[in-house]
Amino acid sequence: MAYNRSGNYFRPSFFGGFQFFPPVIKSLLIANAAVFLGIMFLGNFRMGEFYFEQFFYHSFALWPLGSGFGFWQLFSYMFMHASFTHILFNMLALWMFGMELEHVWGSRKFLIYYLLCGFGGGLANLLVAPLFTTVGPTVGASGAVYGVLLAFGMMFPERQIYIYFLLPIKAKYFVVMYMAFEIFSVGSMDGVAHFAHLGGALVGFLYLMADGYQFGSSFRAPKSEENVFTRMTGFGKSQKPDEQFYTNVSDAKVYDLSEHMKKEEQKAQVQIDEILDKISKNGYQSLSSEEKKILFEASKKLN
Repeated sequence: MAYNRSGNYFRPSFFGGFQFFPPVIKSLLIANAAVFLGIMFLGNFRMGEFYFEQFFYHSFALWPLGSGFGFWQLFSYMFMHASFTHILFNMLALWMFGMELEHVWGSRKFLIYYLLCGFGGGLANLLVAPLFTTVGPTVGASGAVYGVLLAFGMMFPERQIYIYFLLPIKAKYFVVMYMAFEIFSVGSMDGVAHFAHLGGALVGFLYLMADGYQFGSSFRAPKSEENVFTRMTGFGKSQKPDEQFYTNVSDAKVYDLSEHMKKEEQKAQVQIDEILDKISKNGYQSLSSEEKKILFEASKKLN
């Protein structure tokens, strides 16, 4: 069984539990790289009077309305990139911030979220950007990646991110900094699709809010708990009558807190051991959402 033991919990290693390249992340990296290398390799071949590179960009980049637009381009554009540095930074960010999200959410939900953010970014670039600036054909996964970045900042706001691998900054400030930069860059003629970035982030934010996520929480809160709106405004907060507070006071029992905590830790350890045994037999993907939650929360206590 592949795991490291520390304190009262077993922490799975990446090779036996959490994966460096979970299925959707790996597939997206391969797909984007394959399209980029394919266009680079076939670009100089001709088909009649057109080079293949011209054909690919004319057919699958996101073109403005009335200038060669096709509805499929709202998805195909996010698998195309203009240069090596363009695809390198997009894929690096997708892996860095998306890996943990896919482990927490599961592959299916992460893929849906990624594609929705990319679609939303393309839609914003198609409908909103022309109101502020000149729009040309657009390529790149940045809209979807910005949605992933926003989700990471919302779910893990206190996590440290190292800019240029040297300067530490909390995820929540990192995300705010990037979003502010995009907002202030609106209307500039730098050739960057800022509205696609902002559109992807906005769609991601709306998705998370609609799905019941709270700031700083890795998992959706149960419906019985207060949501973000309730915590911010105070409206809808349940209040118990004063008399309920005094009900059954005479029947109250005194517990030894240290003994109670010890039993809870032992119970949690048994759960972790059972989950790790299941991983050893059937692999990480065999875990249920609740088991993944228990394992992930246990690993966070070691950070």
